[in-house]
Amino acid sequence: MEKLTVLGKSEIKINPVGLGTNAVGGHNIYPNLDEEEGKNLVRTALEQGINFLDTAYIYGPERSEELTGQVVREHGRREEAVIATKGAHQFKGEDVVFNNSPDFLKQAVDQSLQRLGTDYIDLYYIHFPDEDTPKDEAVGALKELKDAGKIRSIGVSNFSLEQLKEANKDGYVDVIQSEYNLFKREAEEDLLPYARDNNITFVPYFPLASGLLTGKYDETTTFDKDDLRAKSPLFQGETYHKNLEKVDKLKSIAQKKEVKVPHLVLAWYLEQPAINAIIPGAKNKEQVKDNLHTLEVNLTDEDISEIDHIFK
Repeated sequence: MEKLTVLGKSEIKINPVGLGTNAVGGHNIYPNLDEEEGKNLVRTALEQGINFLDTAYIYGPERSEELTGQVVREHGRREEAVIATKGAHQFKGEDVVFNNSPDFLKQAVDQSLQRLGTDYIDLYYIHFPDEDTPKDEAVGALKELKDAGKIRSIGVSNFSLEQLKEANKDGYVDVIQSEYNLFKREAEEDLLPYARDNNITFVPYFPLASGLLTGKYDETTTFDKDDLRAKSPLFQGETYHKNLEKVDKLKSIAQKKEVKVPHLVLAWYLEQPAINAIIPGAKNKEQVKDNLHTLEVNLTDEDISEIDHIFK
């Protein structure tokens, strides 16, 4: 396996390139998913030395956890997999609310353990903050579960800096997952410095900005009206035009280094303070393998600052 890194203050070692599994049984996210193909993504990851698997209760709902757990059990070496999952969504009739109450989180962890078919979860995140629960109380409940051996490390996701500070009041938070990419860099102002100073791993989601940072789109690309990209501000009018120009500059750096644009981008994230893990998704086995080429990209200080400058 490539160089390993450690999640936050825990002793959990991971390959810096993980696998986001929302396309594994995430029927509510992607229509027409093939479950066997989804399981193949997880199989391929484990075969290739990718041990950090990121799932969530709401992917499916429930199905992603079930399928991911099936493959890990089939793999037979539970200790080789680092399973991260998340909870906070509560269905109330047709409505979905966020719940961070200690009782709810303890119940959510037990249900995730059951779906995953394992007796411990390596990293458990509060997926979204609710409006009512003090965040140190919510994390305190997870600390109890950690002490009981049900989870090994504690994460929060989509928290503001204030919520993260409250959650980490006793120093229990190991990981924060939040949106961050070259087009959306707000985290650099607050979350990333705090994470760095408090030994918290920052895991970015949407790292490739819905594909815009892969270099595969141009002025002629169109999206179905149901496609999330059709409504995303990044893909509209003059903004889209300017974004493509920035990506073209990335392409020339990638060509000089003889690497692909997405690998260049993902390698740049791993050079940022507090980011020592990325979880790109994949729709097929080849993409899972391809993501690993990120670890072969060597960026000089000049490369890092040039990319920084393009997207300032």
